[in-house]
Amino acid sequence: MVLLSSCPSSSHLPNSYQNCPNIFHRPSSRGFRLLRPVGSASDVYAPCRIDKSALLVAETVSEDELWAAARLRVRSFYDFDPSSFGIQDHKMYLAEREFEALKERMAGQRTGFRRVSCINATLPLSQLSSLFDDLCTECKFTDDGEHRVVVGSLDINQCLKLPEEITGMRPEGIGADFARAYLSNVCVAKELQRNGLGYELISKSKIVAQDGGISDLYVHVAINNEPAKKLYMKSGFIYENDEPAWQARFLDRPRRLLLWFGLPGTQNYTIVQ
Repeated sequence: MVLLSSCPSSSHLPNSYQNCPNIFHRPSSRGFRLLRPVGSASDVYAPCRIDKSALLVAETVSEDELWAAARLRVRSFYDFDPSSFGIQDHKMYLAEREFEALKERMAGQRTGFRRVSCINATLPLSQLSSLFDDLCTECKFTDDGEHRVVVGSLDINQCLKLPEEITGMRPEGIGADFARAYLSNVCVAKELQRNGLGYELISKSKIVAQDGGISDLYVHVAINNEPAKKLYMKSGFIYENDEPAWQARFLDRPRRLLLWFGLPGTQNYTIVQ
């Protein structure tokens, strides 16, 4: 399953990286992150079923786990050329940048973000170590003495709007920034897709959002990303708006849809298209 979601942290590259197309395939001059195309040779993995009794989906509390989530996002949102020189250094640079930006957002140090939560899906290292060396090496962390691996991640952003994205319409009026939130950076390790991990992440995000006083939850998705749209609609999200074609061209990216979910206790509306 290939997921695409907007990213609130700045993803612009420094000038020294702008002219290095062989290091990794930059998704956009504006810095929005895209996964590599579905079905490429490097994305083909034999089906692997996990033991969900050992799965934990929870809000991140430790920096060790945040770092593992940042590493997962880099390997999910960037397509690297394996023949390039210094690829590990570039991966580390991108992970460090995401890690620092994530810490700032969660600490309330980014203007416009009232609260940001990172939700991760994790599995014991012992369940994966014999199958996926790269994933375990890059995305492992220690929790209360147990070695675990981050296999899925997303952010809940409590704010009026995300930069360069369509803005949700609900709720209206004073206090909307308290009750509106957006999901972003939604990703699942490519080795473990089709295990329902995306659905588990979104289900947990609804609980965390509702506990935080959120009434209206949004997510942006590329208009041509059918697997992601199916996931969100299966999770109860419905269409609210779509990005104008001129804006997508200006930002050099596929057009996005804005999907909405009304958390229990709020009035649900039907959007007339």
